[in-house]
Amino acid sequence: MEYEVFQMDAATWRIENKGVRFFVLAGSRRAAVIDTGMSVENAKDIAASLTDQPLLLINTHADMDHTSGNNAFETAHMHPAEYVNYFKGGAKHPTPTPLWDGEIIDLGGRTLRVITQPGHTPGSIALLDQERRVLYAGDSIQDGRIFMFGPMRNLVAYRQSLEKIMRLAEQFDLIYPCHASLPLTNEIIPRLMEGADRILRGEAAFTLTSMHGTRVRVYDVGAATFLCDSQPGD
Repeated sequence: MEYEVFQMDAATWRIENKGVRFFVLAGSRRAAVIDTGMSVENAKDIAASLTDQPLLLINTHADMDHTSGNNAFETAHMHPAEYVNYFKGGAKHPTPTPLWDGEIIDLGGRTLRVITQPGHTPGSIALLDQERRVLYAGDSIQDGRIFMFGPMRNLVAYRQSLEKIMRLAEQFDLIYPCHASLPLTNEIIPRLMEGADRILRGEAAFTLTSMHGTRVRVYDVGAATFLCDSQPGD
């Protein structure tokens, strides 16, 4: 099966799709579809089968494993820093609508706060489900593999984004990432920060592998595995 749907509460669903997941969050007036998966062109139909509310597509970022079903929507809401990533390779997608840091998306009795977190990609965002105290973190906060190699990825920016999220940690109890384990708790954030610091200081051990034809360093820092650019001499 290409995907599997799990109901998380009366108005929240997650859709698992080949190692990546996306979410449907319903309010009393509309529902947010957070990403559209890796190989789910009918993501809009799936969401419409779960709720009768009008659908609003939000992309945490525009890597291809998060946008497979975007074309069925009239627009995709994302941070403008992600537009280059969104349109790279000549892919045809609906024209995006900008989201800004701190913007509040009112679904009706359920509000999502946009939190920018550049690093994994320039326009990566998290969404804070304020009433439920849940952070939908995209790829940046997880215990699996975090891709930090190739164009537009920056570990220094990523580390600063973690510090920003940590300052907001009293506002959420659970973290739902798009990959690996869920739910996570806030305790993973300082562990990711410490791991990124070790890499940046040159203190973390690594192995070498090839990913998508690119030579990368693999850092297993305990909290997660970071895949970073190789260096001359590797």
